[in-house]
Amino acid sequence: MYKDKEYLGEKQVRSEQLESQLYEFLASLLHSLNQRIDRRLVSTFMGLVISILLHRHCNHGLLLSELGGYLLGAEHCRAGTKRLSNLLHSEKWKAGLLSSFLWKRSTRRVEEIRATGELPLVIWDESVLEKPESLKAERLCAVRSSKAHRLKRIKPGYFNPPGGRPIFVPGFNWLQILVIGRQGSPTLAHFGWWTTRGKHKSSKRKKERRVLRKIDRLWGKDILHIWDRGFAGNPWLTMAFTHAACFIMRWPKAYQLLDENGDFRKPGELSKGKRSWEHRMLWDARKRCERKVGIIAFPVFDATHHQSLWLVVARRKGQSPWYLLTTQSIRSSEDAWQIIFAYARRWQVEMTIRYTKTELAFESPRLARWQHRKKLLLIATLVYAFLLSLLSPTMDALRKWLLRTFCHRTGKRSRETPAPLYRLRFAISLFWFSHPPPFLSFL
Repeated sequence: MYKDKEYLGEKQVRSEQLESQLYEFLASLLHSLNQRIDRRLVSTFMGLVISILLHRHCNHGLLLSELGGYLLGAEHCRAGTKRLSNLLHSEKWKAGLLSSFLWKRSTRRVEEIRATGELPLVIWDESVLEKPESLKAERLCAVRSSKAHRLKRIKPGYFNPPGGRPIFVPGFNWLQILVIGRQGSPTLAHFGWWTTRGKHKSSKRKKERRVLRKIDRLWGKDILHIWDRGFAGNPWLTMAFTHAACFIMRWPKAYQLLDENGDFRKPGELSKGKRSWEHRMLWDARKRCERKVGIIAFPVFDATHHQSLWLVVARRKGQSPWYLLTTQSIRSSEDAWQIIFAYARRWQVEMTIRYTKTELAFESPRLARWQHRKKLLLIATLVYAFLLSLLSPTMDALRKWLLRTFCHRTGKRSRETPAPLYRLRFAISLFWFSHPPPFLSFL
């Protein structure tokens, strides 16, 4: 009996430790909120963050009516929902306050990476939030459905896949940016949503241009941008050259470049007949296996401005090569490998999109007003940023204890997962259900 009490006491201490870690993570933001709104709304803000951590549902994860029950208990669900509504509808604070908090954290991360002598990697990616059943929400526009695109893929062993043109549904365009080093977990820098219709309509390049200017102002030129094929082409290359940005860009195989003789040729034609400099066995994070990869690099020029660039080609057996266009000079095979390794880190942003759409239910809010929806999405983004902070080496002991005690798994894949965010949130949810943090009792 004495041992049971001691064990329960240890769990309560761990619960308070985890809550303290969350409060420390949000301390500067809570201080800024406290200067703008009533302290009761600040308490509701903290309670909402904890409620999002507790409530795991891919379709209803961000519904206020359900989060209200987690905030004050099932018997007082209506009162909890009213509190959350008052928080999001308050005109005394704006969503920009949360965006500024993310930019400040990412700036500190950039400085930490530079202090180690590395070049910070800034990973860009685009996506969409789909709301196929919505019509009344503000700033809805037509977005290409990625879900429909996945369903239309040909599956081995099946037949008659649906064809036709891409399917567009109501939704919002989405731009996200991460800061990351050669190793370690990413840091969220920017989560932004925009529309192509109505009074507040914007274009993709206009939105991205504003973000690029802000990055220049905050972090300077001593960073390396990582861009996927969606950024390839003359408009964005012109913007990159104008800002003197250092970058790695995945170049489409159908787009032409100038060779040293001034001829327009596709990347495959440029690399044809050239033997790889070196081969290595590299881990494929997507397929979860090792693949033999060969590399080669040579100078090229863009078709419009004739700027000198390097094209690094990564050849993978059974798959299309990577054609990586970069401003970095390639003097040896090791320089080329560093470009490959840097671009491979871009997979982190794909994991971020998948996690926020599924685990954090970014497509579930049912708020008609744009500003209210944006506040809720950014609060959920803070939850994801907090989970990423728990992957820090300083949190190894707490993280391993949570996974071992509340989310034990015996499968090989679970044991080898380097960043188990899904299991980590599940463990925190079960932990705080059985041992609620003192803050929820205070509410």
